[in-house]
This record gives sequence, C-alpha cells and structure tokens, in this order.
Amino acid sequence: MATFEDIRLLRTTYLRGPSVWTYRPILEVWLDLGALEDYPSNKLPGFSERLTRWLPDLVEHHCGVGERGGFLQRLEGGTWCGHVLEHVIIELLNLSGMPAEFGQTRETSQRGVYRMVFRCPEEAVARVALAHGHRLTMAAINDQPFDLAAAIQDIKTAINDRYLGPSTGCIVAAAGERRIPHIRLNDGNLVQLGYGAAQRRIWTAESDQTSAIAEGIAQDKDFTKRLLASCGVPVPEGQVVASADEGWEVAQEIGLPVTVKPSDGNHARGVTLELSGEAEIKAAFALAEPEGSEVIVERFIEGTEHRLLVVGGKVVAACRGEQVSVTGNGTDTLRALVDVVNQDPRRGPEQEYPLDWINLQAPAVQLELKRQQVTPDSVIPQGQTVLLQRNGNMAIDCTDEVHPDVAYYAQLAAKIVGLDIAGMDMILKDVSQPMKPQGGAILEVNAGPGLLMHLKPTSGAPRPVGMAIVDHLFPRTEGSAEGGRIPIVGIAGTQGNAFTARLVGWLLQLSGRLTGVASSEGMFLANRRTQSGSAAHWAGAHRLLTNRLAEAAVIQTTARSILDEGLAYDRCLVGVVTDMDGFEDLADHDVREAAQMTRVLRTQIDVVLGDGAGVLNADIAQVADLARLCDGEVLLYSTEADNPRVTEHRAQGEGRAVFARAGQVILATGASERVLGTLATLSLPGGQQPDTAPLLAAIATAWALDITPELIAAGIKTFEYLA
Repeated sequence: MATFEDIRLLRTTYLRGPSVWTYRPILEVWLDLGALEDYPSNKLPGFSERLTRWLPDLVEHHCGVGERGGFLQRLEGGTWCGHVLEHVIIELLNLSGMPAEFGQTRETSQRGVYRMVFRCPEEAVARVALAHGHRLTMAAINDQPFDLAAAIQDIKTAINDRYLGPSTGCIVAAAGERRIPHIRLNDGNLVQLGYGAAQRRIWTAESDQTSAIAEGIAQDKDFTKRLLASCGVPVPEGQVVASADEGWEVAQEIGLPVTVKPSDGNHARGVTLELSGEAEIKAAFALAEPEGSEVIVERFIEGTEHRLLVVGGKVVAACRGEQVSVTGNGTDTLRALVDVVNQDPRRGPEQEYPLDWINLQAPAVQLELKRQQVTPDSVIPQGQTVLLQRNGNMAIDCTDEVHPDVAYYAQLAAKIVGLDIAGMDMILKDVSQPMKPQGGAILEVNAGPGLLMHLKPTSGAPRPVGMAIVDHLFPRTEGSAEGGRIPIVGIAGTQGNAFTARLVGWLLQLSGRLTGVASSEGMFLANRRTQSGSAAHWAGAHRLLTNRLAEAAVIQTTARSILDEGLAYDRCLVGVVTDMDGFEDLADHDVREAAQMTRVLRTQIDVVLGDGAGVLNADIAQVADLARLCDGEVLLYSTEADNPRVTEHRAQGEGRAVFARAGQVILATGASERVLGTLATLSLPGGQQPDTAPLLAAIATAWALDITPELIAAGIKTFEYLA
C-alpha cells in the first residue's frame, strides 16, 4: 500500500464574526491535497473502515445528502480528503463536548487546493482540533495507529482552558437566545453583553450592577451577620477568634456544638460543622485559618444546608444540600468504597460536573474521619455508615418548595447587603415552612455565586438562572425581547466610503446620539478624531463597539477585511454597499473576477436586522441585485433620475429611493417625491462640493435611520470635513 505525504495546511485564518461562510466564528483552512487529489476516499483501500472504526458516530453526519448516514454515503461513493478532514474535525469536537454543527469544503481555482471551514467559538480550541483531525485523517489514509482517547482529552483540556465557565457560559447562552450580542473582553470570564452605551458587563455571576461595597460586605462574614441581625434577619450567634484556644473558649460560651469557618472563604472551604470536643474544635481552627483572613466560631444550627439564588430582588432558584457518606460491607476498605462513589457520572474534576470527586486526603475529610476514628485503609463493618462530607454538596433542586417566608428573608438579606445577584446559604429543617418557627438561619451571603448547582442538579429540574440574570440586566420591553443594541451602520465598498461614513456619523450626532465612526480616515467620537490611521477593519470596529460612550456606531469595512477577519458585529441596523470594485487585489483569496465580489460584499447585507434597512447603489446592477438578500427594507440611491432599477423599486409598494435630477436631490417614497435641496446648496462649509454618489449614499443612509430631511440638509451644510 502506498504511503501518502501529509495534506499540507497552507494557511489558517480565524474569522471572528459574520463572513462569506456563516454568521458565526469559524476557522478557515487552505489545504493542498497533493497526490491525494487523484485519490478520493473510495480509491484508498481500507480508509473508510479505519475511519468509521475510530469514529462510528460519523453515521450521524447528514452532509449534503440530508439524512442520517449521508456522509458515509459520500465516503463510500468517493469524496475528497479535504471534505473528510472537515467531518473528522467536527466529530472530534462533538466527542469533546463542543458540537461544531457547521462545516464546508470548497475547491479553489488551483487544482488540489481547497478551502475548508468549521465552526468553533474559540480559536485556540479550533486549532487544537484541526491538528488532531489532520493527524487522524492521515493515520486512516496510511493505515497507521492513532490515539483517539489522547486526542479527545487534549481537545477537552483546550476547552477547559479557554472556554467560558459554566456560570458565565449560561448567561451568555441566555443572552444569545434573546439575540443580545456578546464580546469576550479577556481570556477569563469578563464578558460584555450588548454594544457601546447599551452594554452591560458580567464576570461569572457578577454584573456591572454588583456594588464593590456590597461585595466587600459579603466577604466579611462576621460583619455581614451583624448587619443582618440588626435588621431582624435570623443568623447564628458567633464571634471572630484569634487562636485555637480562644476558639475553644468562645465555643463554650455560646454553647456546643459549634461551627468553625473562615471569615471570608467560599465554596465551603475550611468549614467544619457540629463540633463539640476541644481537640476537634482546635483542629477545625487550623483547617479554617489558611482559607481566610480570620476565623469565626458560631453556634451550630440543626438542619439541612440550602442555597437560594436571588437575582434582582427575587428568588429564582433553590438547591438543598446532602451529606456524603458510605456504608460498609465488611469486606472493602473505606478507600475502595469511596472509589465506587467517585464513579458516579455526576462527579468529576472539571467545572462541568455538579459534584466533585471525594478526596480522602482533603483536610476537611481527614478531620471527619478522625472524628469517627477511621482511616482510608479501614475495613468498614457491614452496615456501618461513615460520614465523609457534611456540607458543600448542593445538588438537589427545591425551587418549587420554597416557602414565601423563606424567600422573603433571602430577598431581604440581599437587599441589606446591597447585592443584585446573591447566593444565600441557609440552614433549614424544611424549606417549605416559615423560617423563624423552625429555627432556621442565614449563614452566609455570597457575591458571585456559582450557578452550576442550579443548571445541573443531581435531582430535580434545571433552572433558567442565566436567563433570569439576562432579564435582570436587560428588562424585557413590550413587543421586543432584544436588548443591548445601539444603531450600527455598516458601509462596504471603495467609492468615497470614508466621507459617507463620517457624514452619517455627523448626522447621527446631530440627531441626539453620541456617535462613533471607524473609517479608513481614522476613529472619531462625536466628530472628534481619536485615532489616526485606518480603522476600517475588525480591530477598529471592535474598539468602537466596546466604547461605553458610543450611543451609535458607523463602521466602514472592506472586502479584504471581510475575507481576512469577518465583521466585528453580528447584525446592523443599516447596511450600505456602494460598489463592487477591488477584486484585482484579492487573488490571495481566490477572487479572480468581478462576479465573485457578490459573495463577499453580500455579507454586509446579510447582517441587516429585520427592522433595519439595506442602502444600495442602483447605478451598479451587481450592487442593486443584493436587495433580494436583505431581511429589512431596501433604499436605493442613484445619480440618474431615470434609473430603471429605481423606477421598478418605487413601483413596488412604497419603495424609497434617493436620486439626483436636474441638479436637485430628491427623496422618493413610491410615487411621492420631496426635494431635499439642490446639489449646489447641499455643500459643506466654505462651499466645498462633495462627490455626488457618496453624498447620496449618506443621505439615503440617514433617511433610513429616520433622521428628518430638515436635519439632513442642515447637517450637510455644517459638516466640517477634513480627510
């Protein structure tokens, strides 16, 4: 059997936003099959069998056939190896827990060279998946070994290192359901929801409404208790202690048993419950001391640990904890019994698992075992129960059981501390009964609470806590569930587009919105240049959309930027295409004739919102033809009054158009017309006369934004333009 050289990966480009391929981020890979161009899959002996033996779930890939097993039909009938690589990568991502859902492979004008893309929300993960998919494909072609388990684990590690945590991820996913865009601001969990001045920021389960003072209060558990107690909220009696000896003295004063915990720890680290003896209290002090700045000894409250999540002053989810124990069989050691517990599929080391593995070497577990006089190597007698963990196992949903009185105290505590999102740790005998009569108490108020327990409870229904937080940050309005958007104008083409962008920005500014402009002539905010040099690219648009001052944005882009990077925004209110020039400079993207520019620049129109508008140059048939792709209204502009495309557009209902006739600028809606002014009078300060086509493009765009004709005319005359 012949051995083939590796498929060459000529270049890889991560497209961060809408592109010629799809609306979402993808990795684009240029492949050179080399000799494999003459060997489709059905001419490679044993290739299909080896591939499906490693990846049996390829049968679920419909491919272009549109049915289960579709890809296998293509594989058996003969398909090229670039297409196979696409499906291998998608399946590796599926097996790693990050469904890719989309991929395409297209040949180029050069024989044996293909462009292959697949969807992946994280560039680093996409590149790891590509590397392993490439090696697996070549191993299957050349009948060589491949360690599938190691590859999947490597991709999983990349996902865990790079992907959003479960709390942040569920909020971002909920925002996506409401079509609220997001921008990841760092490599961690700091995320911007929405654009410009309409944005909100989250960091795990904290928001930009989470007060730093409130968070500081919540971190000081002793002060929090005193604050709550002063407002009538039941809390356990306790005191900060400076030493183990003082801890024992305080325990005797407040009454045994007691709880010992750090004053500002979290995730139940360093917390030991129901302590009565001097030795175990002093040992618990040593356990708590490294986990916080101080140690608290407080009265132990009998009952079960509960966590209530309060968002925007309302309880939206509740979980009940459970103690973890094992029961002996007279044969196995405690270590062996715990190994069985750790096989529970709900337990694992990563954040995706609702329960952690039980670690017999953990200090808190060691202390529990010492209290029961057993070791990991002890053989546990038949029927004897050994307690391993008393707290920190919040996993049973009880949201529907919460008594209004319990909810009231949880909401009151959040309000007293000042947190918009808070996790209440409460001890209750029965969450369905009033709090004070059963002797319940609030133990802690937590800022930035973990959400995984509510998303993946071990028992009960998952709760939509991410959506509750999104609805808190972006209250729903009647008739619309969207939020976080500012008016965005995207302008693509080459003919005077910087002038058009800046004039539209000026008109938006005059209409009452502080407007940012990213153009080839620089970055502008409120018509003031804030950056020299071109900003007509992804990075420039990104900087503008993260600016909290921007109440509207005008973003100039180019065909090259779309091909190299994708758009920086998911949707826009107005999309403008002025021309289809420039294919001569795009040979490196295999754009070799003017007709191919349609596929590139349609991207600008594809992202127009349903309640937005596309503004198109009717003097260029190829541009005007994009009207069929626009989800919103279409406005045409033309330098010719008798342009047949404008005439046809106006005849279709109330189609709007802007055109020049006999030296006048006309705004037309269907059969009705309005003169905006003459081209001579619509000049800039000092009598500067702009080129007609870019001027008409700006006028049509401003009109599409519902800026009044009077303001448009006045704005043109006051626009001080310096390139």
